Parts: sequence; C-alpha cells; structure tokens
Amino acid sequence: MDQSTPFEPKYKNPTRRECEEQIKRTLMTETLRQGANRHFKTAKDFMPIFEALYPSGPSLNKQVQRAVKSMNMPKDENGYFIVDKTKDQMEQDKEIARLLSKSFASVVDLPEYETLFLKTEPDYQAYLLQLLQESDTFKDKFITAIGSSNGILFLTENKALLSTMLNGLIS
Repeated sequence: MDQSTPFEPKYKNPTRRECEEQIKRTLMTETLRQGANRHFKTAKDFMPIFEALYPSGPSLNKQVQRAVKSMNMPKDENGYFIVDKTKDQMEQDKEIARLLSKSFASVVDLPEYETLFLKTEPDYQAYLLQLLQESDTFKDKFITAIGSSNGILFLTENKALLSTMLNGLIS
C-alpha cells in the first residue's frame, strides 16, 4: 500500500519519448526565438531543463542521453543540433549545394515573362515540341518550352505574338 501523504509529490523520470518531445520543443523554441540553435550541442546541455522538471540523478541523465541518441539529429558546422532535419536530409542538402555550386546555378526571378499553354494530342506533343525548338521561325519567340501530359507550356516575353503565330499555323 502507498505510504505517501497527499502533500508528497510522486516523482518519476520521463520516458525516452517524453524526453524526445521535450528536446524537440526546446530546440524548436530556440530556433524560433534566436533563428538557430546556439546553445545545445550535447545531451548534457539539456540537463538544466530536465532537472527543473524532474529530480536530478544518474537515471535522468541516462534517459536524456538515450533520447538524444535515438533522435539521431544532425549537427551544424559549429556542432549544434539541428532539429528540423535528419542526417539523410543534411546529406541530400550537401549534395544539392555541391551540384548548384558546380553548375554555377543562380535563382532568376522572371516577372516579365508570361506563360502560354498549347494544347495538343499526347501522341504528337514530343515531336511538335522538338520541331518548335528547332524552328528558325519560333527561335526568339519563347524562352523555354516544356512538354506536359497534354500539351506544351511556353515561357515567353510576348505572349500575344506567340499566340498569334501559333494560331496562324493552326488555322
């Protein structure tokens, strides 16, 4: 039978899952407030938070260590945990960054361009797209043309001119 009085709190250590949830909340709050995690590199860094909520001891320390290990969080270049990505995502991001750098990529805003969709039968779309891309008549009339499931999507500086030219050939 329980010998505790109503005034004595019953303390128990958190489960690993509860530790993981608290660690995620802590890191998300840190990231939202500061823009990035700049305080948490190891399980030990989370201990003041857990010790404020639970009685301190070796079992609490072990549980927090297990939670951090099971979360398998990647770290940034300074060794701080990154909460919103997995290690696999970090590797993918590194590969994408490497290829973007290698290909001298840059983001280009295209506010002056318009789209035009040419609806075609799917059986003829690929060949028609090839002809339009190789055509001297249409050479400077669009920036790019992309085949889709039932037509061709154009990005152009002069939608009216491209539309008129295409409609002239359709008639």
